Amino acid sequence: MTSKDQKGFFASIASSFSNFGSAVQKSVNGLLGYEGLEVINPEGGEEDAEEEAQKGRWKQEERDGYWKMMHKYIGSDVTSMVTLPVIIFEPMTMIQKMAELMEYCSLLDQADECDDPYMRLVYASSWAISVYFAYQRTWKPFNPILGETYEMVNHGGVTFIAEQVSHHPPMSAGHAENEHFVYDVTSKLKTKFLGNSVDVYPVGRTRVTLKKTGVVLDLVPPPTKVNNLIFGRTWVDSPGEMIMTNLTTGDKVVLYFQPCGWFGAGRYEVDGYVYNADEEPKILMTGKWNESMSCQPCDLEGEPLPGTELKEVWRVAAVPQKDKFQYTYFAHKINSFDTAPKNLLASDSRLRPDRYALEMGDLSKAGAEKSSLEERQRAEKRHREANGDKFTARWFSLTGEVTPTPWGDLEVYEYNGKYAEHRAAIGSADSSVEVDLKSTEFNPWQYGELSV
Repeated sequence: MTSKDQKGFFASIASSFSNFGSAVQKSVNGLLGYEGLEVINPEGGEEDAEEEAQKGRWKQEERDGYWKMMHKYIGSDVTSMVTLPVIIFEPMTMIQKMAELMEYCSLLDQADECDDPYMRLVYASSWAISVYFAYQRTWKPFNPILGETYEMVNHGGVTFIAEQVSHHPPMSAGHAENEHFVYDVTSKLKTKFLGNSVDVYPVGRTRVTLKKTGVVLDLVPPPTKVNNLIFGRTWVDSPGEMIMTNLTTGDKVVLYFQPCGWFGAGRYEVDGYVYNADEEPKILMTGKWNESMSCQPCDLEGEPLPGTELKEVWRVAAVPQKDKFQYTYFAHKINSFDTAPKNLLASDSRLRPDRYALEMGDLSKAGAEKSSLEERQRAEKRHREANGDKFTARWFSLTGEVTPTPWGDLEVYEYNGKYAEHRAAIGSADSSVEVDLKSTEFNPWQYGELSV
C-alpha cells in the first residue's frame, strides 16, 4: 500500500468509523423444502450455493430430523434449553475454551512493561483480538455442569481457574494471574436462534489490571454469528466493534471487525484507533484477526504520521495441519492430562467422561455419558429445590453488583482467593504419591450420594 493510498484508507476509517457496510449474502429459498434458510459460502462462488447447502456434518436424514426439532425455537435463546447431539461437539467445554484467551498472554506482559499509555492499549487490545483465531472453530463446546471447574497452572507463569457458577442462566466466572496482570471475567452468553444460524451475544464483564501501573482495563467484545448450522459449510463471523477502555485514565481503543461481504470481502479484517481521554486518535491499528495486527502513530485526522511505518505487534502461531477439530497447539495443551496440574480438582473439565469419550472417538459412549451427566444435574436441581438449598460457587462469590452491558444486565462474580490457598496447601503437602488422573471420577456435585 502506497503512502497516498494508506492516507486515504485510514482517513476514511476515521471519518466514518461507525459505518460497517452490509454483508451481502446469497439465499437459497425453498432449499430442500425449507423456506427462508440462508446458505452462505464465504469463499464465494454463486454457482456452488446449492452444493454448499448439501454439505455439513450430518447425513440428510439426520439433518432433516434436527431441523424438524429446532425450527420451533427460531427467535429464541437456545443457550441451555435444547439438548444437542454430540456429533456437533468438540471434546472441550465452554470454561476450557475461556482459557484459550491465555495463549498470547505475553501481550499483557508487554502492556504491563510498556511506559507509553497508548502502546499499552495496543498490546492489550491485540491480546483481546488474538483469541478469535481459535474461536473460529465451528464445533460446539460442551455446556459446563454446575460446579464444574477448569484450572491451568503451567503457562507463562499464569494461574487460571474458571468455574460454572450458574446453570439457569448459564454463567461462568474466571480468574487468571501472573507477575504482570490480573484477569477477571464474569460471562453469560445470550443467543438468538435464526434457523440456519445463531447470533451469540457476549453478556459479560472482563477486567484486566496491570500490576506495574495499577491501571484497570475494561473489555466489551463484538457479537458473533455462527452461519450454516444445519445446511452448508459452517463458519463464524464477528462483525461489530470491540472497545477496550482504560478506566484509570479514560483512554480507549475502538476496533471494528468488518462483516464478511460478497465473495468473502472484508472477512477477518480489523481496523480502528487508540484514542486519548479527549477522544483524539493517537495510534491507528489494522490487521486480520486470523493472521496479525499492526499499529502506526497517527495525527489528529487519523492519518499516519510522516516518517513512521506500520509495526507488527502480534501474529498467529503455527497450527497443526488437518487437525480433526481445527485445534491449535495451545488447545491441545489445555485439553491434555499431561499438562494438568498435580492434584487436579475432581470437578475439572478434563475428567468429564463424555468429553473424554468424544476425544477418543466413541460418539455412542459420549452421547450416553452426556445424557447421564445432564440427568444427574437435573436430579440435583430437584433435590436442591425440594430442600430449599442454594448452590454456592466454591472459588467465586456473588458481589451483588449488577453491571449493564450492550446486551443486558449482568450479575457480577468476583474471585474469592480460596483457590490460591488451595494450591498453596497442595504445594506444602506430600506430593510423592502420583495419581492417575484418567481414573479420577468427575465430581462437580453438590450432593455426594444422590440417587438419579
